Order: sequence, then C-alpha cells, then structure tokens
Amino acid sequence: MINTYNDLSYLHLDSSLTQAKSNVSIADLEAAANSTVLNVEGITSPLIIESMEMLFNNGLYFLRTRTTDGSEGVAVASERAAYLYPLLKQLIIPYFIGKDARDLEKLLDGVYVYENNYKLSGLALWCCISWLEASVLDMMGRIVGKPIGDLLGGVIRNEIPIYVASGNRGTTPEEEIEVLQQKVAETGARAVKFKVGGRMSKNADSIKGRSESLIHLTRKTFGDDFTIHADGNGSYDPAVAIEYGKILQDIGAFFYEEPCPFEHLEDTKEVADALQIPLAFGEQETSIRRFRWIIDNDAAQVVQPDLQYNGGFIRNTRVARMAALKGIPVTPHISGGYGYIYMLHFASYIPNIGKFQEDKAGVKVTDYLFTPHMEVKDGVFRAPTAPGLGMDVKVVEKELRKAYVL
Repeated sequence: MINTYNDLSYLHLDSSLTQAKSNVSIADLEAAANSTVLNVEGITSPLIIESMEMLFNNGLYFLRTRTTDGSEGVAVASERAAYLYPLLKQLIIPYFIGKDARDLEKLLDGVYVYENNYKLSGLALWCCISWLEASVLDMMGRIVGKPIGDLLGGVIRNEIPIYVASGNRGTTPEEEIEVLQQKVAETGARAVKFKVGGRMSKNADSIKGRSESLIHLTRKTFGDDFTIHADGNGSYDPAVAIEYGKILQDIGAFFYEEPCPFEHLEDTKEVADALQIPLAFGEQETSIRRFRWIIDNDAAQVVQPDLQYNGGFIRNTRVARMAALKGIPVTPHISGGYGYIYMLHFASYIPNIGKFQEDKAGVKVTDYLFTPHMEVKDGVFRAPTAPGLGMDVKVVEKELRKAYVL
C-alpha cells in the first residue's frame, strides 16, 4: 500500500477504537502507567502459591505454577530460559511462594525490590518475571473458564492480520525477494518486513548497496497494493537513518523500525521529527518511564514493547494505555518460539493494536500444544479462545510428565 502519511490512522487495525486525547499531560500518562489492569472478580477464594518450577522437555521450557488448592497454570518460556533460570529460581520464585496469586499486580511491584532485584533491571529480569506472570494468568483463566484477555480488559477480537518477515542480512536483494515471496505464498499475508543496514553497525550495510536496492526491488516486485515494513535494528546515526527513511517514504512504506540504536532516544526522536514515515520503536525497552518519554515526545508513531523483555502482559498493557492517549498504535515485538501466542492474546484485547502483527517461525515448534493446531490462513492468525493461554491441557500434561525440573 502506497502511503502519503497525511493520516496515520492506517497504522491501526481498528482506528475507531482509539481517539487521541487533546493536551495529554505527563500526569495523564503517569496515571495510565499505574492503572489497574487485572480483573479477578470471578475468583472469590484465595490462590496461595505453593510451588513454581521450570521444566524442560522436547526442546521447550515450561514454567508451572501450583497453588495449595490444587489449581495449576503453565506458560512456555523462550530459549533464554536455558541461562536465565538460575535468576528465576534464586531471586524471583521465592518471593511469590505463600502469597495470593490474586494480588499479582502488587506482587509484580514487590518482586522488583525483593533482594534488590531492581539492581538487575533489564531484559534478563523482566523475561523471568513475564514467564511467571503468564503461568499465573493461565491458571486464573482456567479457573474462570476464559482466555487471559478477559482478565486483562476483555477480548474484543479474535482475528489478527499478520506480516511475514525475514531476519536475513546476508542475502542479496534478489535472494531476499525469493524468501519473502515464499513466506507470502505459504501464509497468504499481504504485508512483508525486511532488514536494512547491518544491525547495530554504525552505518555500515550488511552488503554494500543491499539496503537501498532491496527497498526499491520489494516495491517493484510486490506492487503498490502491498504493505512494506523495514527494520534497521539500530544500524544508523540520525543523518544516515534519515537518508534511508526518505527512500522508504518514496516507496510509501508502512513504517520504519528502530533506525537508531535502542538506547539512543534523542537520536530516534531527531529522525522521527525529520521524516513523514512513521517510526516504530521500543522492542528492547524495559522501562515504563522511558516508554513514557518516547510517547510524550512523539519519538515513535508505533510503539513496540516485547511481551517478554518488558515483563509481561500487565506492564505492556499499561504501555498500550499510555500510547492510546496519544492515538499511537502498539505492535509488539515477538521473541522466542512461543512469543506469537503471547502476541495473539495481547492483540485480542488491546484497542489500539497495530494493523499487522508478525508471523514467527516458532508456530511450527509449538502448534501441537493447541487443539486445533495453530496456523495462519489467508494472512490471518486466530487467537486462542480456550481458557487461560488456550493450550490443550491433556497435551501439556503429557509433555510435563516426561519433563525434568531445572
């Protein structure tokens, strides 16, 4: 789709659900950042956490939560659990044992200061907390017989359009086009994303001339009615980022993702201010306060928190609520083979979700955990509707019987 950027409502899956407020203040954003998210009204009895443990089987890491009344919830962690589980086991799980799971929001605040965990703040800490949170939400969803979206604001949609992406940087433009064409043929997607730059590469291209050629060849190949995204992964300083942004503007690209290194907030704002094409940003961010800065300063026109890197559904719902005040959509970054499930649940209840979400390769690794199996059809993913995270409980129980505890 060729964009003129005069009206950015095209970035939303349903722009009618989000209207930007006028004169949004820091106080307004802070209120959203501290808003109550979790609804546990349907759970009347205490859920005292008895155990939490990480298990491994069939290439997957499972986090299982059990309570004294026999309730159980299971989440799937990313492959980072292979080296992060000691942090989870020693500094996070002990805080939750003996506490009422219904107090999850308060517990997320408490674990941050427990044993000075805030000194470890960042991706490693918040990934561990996100897996624990997901297992608790799965348990609560099973108890009330609803998907987790109904605990976090209420499910408003089931069908989520996707874009297909390639993580390649070593391909020629022609080779990359073939990769994208195959992914489009397999999924029926009407949107693609490719990499530009060399990845945190201080302006160097992965192959000399690749990025500019790929930008033009993608539009030429897929035509004007197709949606194109580009991801810089922090490759550029502001001057070079603006150069490539103008090329993307010329072909009417959908958005331009993370052109500058993720820690360079002011540089990212400089690029955003200089371009018409919307910037997407935030996949590496783990601070609610820095998300507030990004949103308040219009440094990104699409916000991209990662549901694992930034600590789970509750924290990222608050990010989405801040963004909604400014009329900004949220398109979460997806990490790990199971991350697409977290994305689908998030997209099912967030009003200001972005128009397209990423289709990840992990679908083929974890689809067997669901009945029916997860699949993309005609460019659309359907969010799980069974209780909790939506996995087939019998299949999961079978996997866990053969698993060993880390």
